[in-house]
Amino acid sequence: MGTFLLGLLVTLLAFGGLALGVMLGRPPIRGSCGGLACIRGADCAGCPERRARGQQP
Repeated sequence: MGTFLLGLLVTLLAFGGLALGVMLGRPPIRGSCGGLACIRGADCAGCPERRARGQQP
């Protein structure tokens, strides 16, 4: 039970820190554009690296 509470506390502190950063003017957290969705030849319409790799929009 102690381990669960410690894990919950760490998670809540992390989320609280992220929220505090956004409230103080930092940009919101963004997802990355990597991974299996952006491999060469795959449909990756939302990827900003698409044009850099020579694919059509």
